[in-house]
Amino acid sequence: MPYRPSKQFKKTLIGTGIAVVLAALNAPATLGFAQERLHEYRISRPEYMARYGSWEVMDVPSQYQTNAIHAALLHTGKVLLIAGSGNNQEEFDAGTFATILWDPSDDTFERIPTPEDLFCAGHAQLADGRMLVAGGTARYEVLDGDVKRAGGAMRVKNENPDEPRTFPEGTRFRSPAGKEYVSTAPVLVPRAQKTTDDAGEVTVTASEATVFVEAVEEGEEYVTEEAAQYEIVGLEGKAADNLYGLAEKIDLSKQDFQGIRDSFEFDPVAEKYVRVDPMAEARWYPTLVTLPDGTVLSVSGLDEVGEILQGDNEIYDPRTRSWSTGPKRYFPTYPALFLVDDGKLFYSGANAGYGPADKGRVPGIWDLGANTFDEVGGIKDPDQLETASSLLLPPAQNQQVMVLGGGGVGESEKSTARTAIVDLTRKDPAYRDGPPLPEPTRYLNSVILPDDTVFTTGGSRDYRGRGDSDILAAQIYDPRTERFTEAAAPEVGRNYHSEALLLPDGRVATFGSDPLYADKDNTRLGTFEKRIEVYTPPYLHGERGENRPVIGDGPVRLAPGGEATYATKDAGRIAKARLLRPSAVTHVTDVEQRSVALGLERGSDEVTLSVPDDRSLLPPGWYMLVLTDDAGTPSVAKWVHLP
Repeated sequence: MPYRPSKQFKKTLIGTGIAVVLAALNAPATLGFAQERLHEYRISRPEYMARYGSWEVMDVPSQYQTNAIHAALLHTGKVLLIAGSGNNQEEFDAGTFATILWDPSDDTFERIPTPEDLFCAGHAQLADGRMLVAGGTARYEVLDGDVKRAGGAMRVKNENPDEPRTFPEGTRFRSPAGKEYVSTAPVLVPRAQKTTDDAGEVTVTASEATVFVEAVEEGEEYVTEEAAQYEIVGLEGKAADNLYGLAEKIDLSKQDFQGIRDSFEFDPVAEKYVRVDPMAEARWYPTLVTLPDGTVLSVSGLDEVGEILQGDNEIYDPRTRSWSTGPKRYFPTYPALFLVDDGKLFYSGANAGYGPADKGRVPGIWDLGANTFDEVGGIKDPDQLETASSLLLPPAQNQQVMVLGGGGVGESEKSTARTAIVDLTRKDPAYRDGPPLPEPTRYLNSVILPDDTVFTTGGSRDYRGRGDSDILAAQIYDPRTERFTEAAAPEVGRNYHSEALLLPDGRVATFGSDPLYADKDNTRLGTFEKRIEVYTPPYLHGERGENRPVIGDGPVRLAPGGEATYATKDAGRIAKARLLRPSAVTHVTDVEQRSVALGLERGSDEVTLSVPDDRSLLPPGWYMLVLTDDAGTPSVAKWVHLP
């Protein structure tokens, strides 16, 4: 059938023609317009989209627009977008916390009641399909020069072995000099530990809990640089002897964000948060990673006084909905930790922020059982792993991890085009250089596609897009050829607080971005990007997109080491079968996504798939089953469950 241009195409062509004529008549004001129309015409051509893909900015009703800090794909096919206070202190002070549920199948939205400020929490997929969300924000930062009331950490001690004690927010602590400081949050101090030795001698060891305090009044006279013991105002007699505070210093230095202990499971069927036991430690910017048995390890974060945790990690058990102590090891915040062979975790070196530049930055393999850490070297620009992207390359059986881009620690101007790949199956694994990115990039989002390629998009050259440095470009990386190919460029810039994830229909959705400034001269403050933009890869355009494989009837429940048969009239051309774990991403950190190859046998109108018997490859949970044909075109995903 001959190609017949659409009405929209004719309008675009006519408009482009007029614009070009005007430009030719030396009308400078129309030159940019002409170029823009010519670009629109070019990227709308079917042959262009079949080669580079296409983008679409979604129409999100104003009441559902939000500062998407976290994005997670649920097994219902809907996307959970968590803002919490959305890096907006006015929303935090007002107690206005947001979560939006987006259904990409029909572009409908729903606002979900959000019980606490889950801004900068951690999240992971649970075996039953619920989403564990832990940590968040207790208090916003106060920058140097803006701190008016001296503040600091107060360690509250309890020498009474018979009872714990809870002190409410607003509890006063008095220094030896008579200065008073007030707590900014409630604090529970456990009972003291009482032990008796073989000789019958009793030893009491004081317990402690930490709370942030600030002076009751402004002024430098409340600053103290010396360690001291503080009485708790209102306590008398024995209680005053047993309960007291200790502080190293209370001053006017910068006060960092502070974390919360709260934990929730988001139920994707009931579409609501369910409160579960809190963590022992408050956490802001933690990483949550699923382990082979379905438990979840919570790592790093800033605590209730804004100090980075020194290796106090915890494990969540979904069966009891409670936390226990995990292996102790220090990492900077939002470390990229990937589950690999033998239940070990590989730390790619990528992270998203807080912590000193000389601690916890070296990549390596963490054996949780022995609590040992074998460093992995060889990476170029090791000082530029903050805000880097990293992922377990497809298929996961190859045990190769890639790091892409990144920047210097903190507000550094540094960024790198470096990519690096490590093969963890080698006896002494080490990073080697991969192909460079087109330009130095931090905050790059990387998404595993069903055809075993990796889509990378967005980012900026400078910290939080300073100097109008957002990168409106995208690439597709092929692990087999180790080459990038150009993809269609997005319209929306993405830097800090941005996310991207794979949808069940094979498209990629992008969210968020929190630029520091809105202009090249860094004079106008930036605003949070609320638009959702969706990329349709080349495999969904043209004849390929019109002739997608279809998965028919077959089991929803799979077993590791088992087989499953699915009806499909496309059996003869099916080349690959993959299980893709759905994403849970924030701060370009997505340790959940992975693509696992399945064994494939073709029948006449069916395929039989064999599932690996390795929980380090396939931790329990819901997965997207995708069949890909010999042209690299994927089916729409079918949701399957590995209990």
